[in-house]
Amino acid sequence: MTLQEAQTTVDGWIRTVGVRYFNELTNMAMLTEEVGEVARIIARRYGEQSEKESDKAKDLGDEMADVLWVLICLANQTGVDLTEAFQKNLEKKNVRDATRHKENQKLQ
Repeated sequence: MTLQEAQTTVDGWIRTVGVRYFNELTNMAMLTEEVGEVARIIARRYGEQSEKESDKAKDLGDEMADVLWVLICLANQTGVDLTEAFQKNLEKKNVRDATRHKENQKLQ
């Protein structure tokens, strides 16, 4: 699925099953909440915190997909074409960071 297809799919679901989009501020709060859930799994599963029994069954991929879902909602609501935005961002990184990381002694 492309980013454009994902944006179209989410929009279709929102308009038929979800009734309407939550407002942008609500979705921003929800995005923060979802990112926090990803952070919790990463900190406990891959970081130094111990993983609680209740967290062991949590699916990192599903939580990441929740982040993507809300991000797509925000893109749709604000008129952002994620395909175009991602392409521009990648171009920026390729120009700005073309040698930056290779020259960073901390990464050697």
